[in-house]
Amino acid sequence: MGTLFVGGALTLTLGALAYPSMLGLDTVSTSTDRIITNTQWGPLTEGDRDFVVKVRAAGLWEYPLGQIGLQKGTSKAVLTASQHLIDGHALLDDTCRKIAPMLNITIPNVASPQQEGFVTQLKGETGAQFDTDFANILRMTHGSIFNTVAKIRSTTKNSLVRALADQANDTVLDHITVMEKTGLVDFNSTIFQQTTAPKLPKSDLTPPAPVPGQPQVVLTPPPNATSTPVDVNAITGENSQAPK
Repeated sequence: MGTLFVGGALTLTLGALAYPSMLGLDTVSTSTDRIITNTQWGPLTEGDRDFVVKVRAAGLWEYPLGQIGLQKGTSKAVLTASQHLIDGHALLDDTCRKIAPMLNITIPNVASPQQEGFVTQLKGETGAQFDTDFANILRMTHGSIFNTVAKIRSTTKNSLVRALADQANDTVLDHITVMEKTGLVDFNSTIFQQTTAPKLPKSDLTPPAPVPGQPQVVLTPPPNATSTPVDVNAITGENSQAPK
C-alpha cells in the first residue's frame, strides 16, 4: 500500500442494503443523493448509508490505535489524544451498531486495508517517530472526513443519520483539536495529504463485508469516557432492538 507520509512522516435487498462498494467514495449510482429506501425516520440515500459504514470503519482502526497510543505515546498530549480516540469512537460505534439494523444497513467488522495499514505502520514505530506519525496520520484522516460529516449533516432527511452526523461532527472536531495540541502536526504536509491523497485501488479503500454469522465487533467505552452518547430511544420514541 505504501505510507502517505514519506519517510515515516504515511449496494435494497430483502435481507439488507447492498454493501457499499467504496465507503461512499464510489457508490452503486453516480449520485450519493439517490434514495435507496424510505424508512419511518426519513428517506435513506446512498450517501447516508455509506456515511454510517464510514463511521463504523473509522472506529475499527482508530479505537485500537488509541489503545496503542496509550502504551507507546511518550508525551502527555499524545496520551490525552489516545484517550479521546478510544472514548469518541466507542460511543460513535455504539450509535452505528444501534441504528444500522434499524436502517437495514450492513456494517463491517474490519477496517479497510488502507486503514489497517496505518495501524501496522504505527505498531512498528516507537518514541518520537511514533508520536509524530500518530499525530499527523490522525490529523490528516480526521481532516479528510470533516467535510463529509458536514455535508451529511446539512443534507440528510433521515433523523437517525442526522443524529449520528451531529455526534460525529463533535467527535471529529475534538480529535482534530487534540492532535493539533500535541504540537507535532506538520500542517503543510498534512493538509496536502488530505486534499491530494493518491488514488488507491478500491480493494485498499473498502472494508470487507462481515462474514455471515461472525460475532459483531464491539468497541467498549471506558468507564470514564469523555464523550456523550446519543439517546436513540429519544429519537425513535421507542425502545431500540439493536444489539448493545
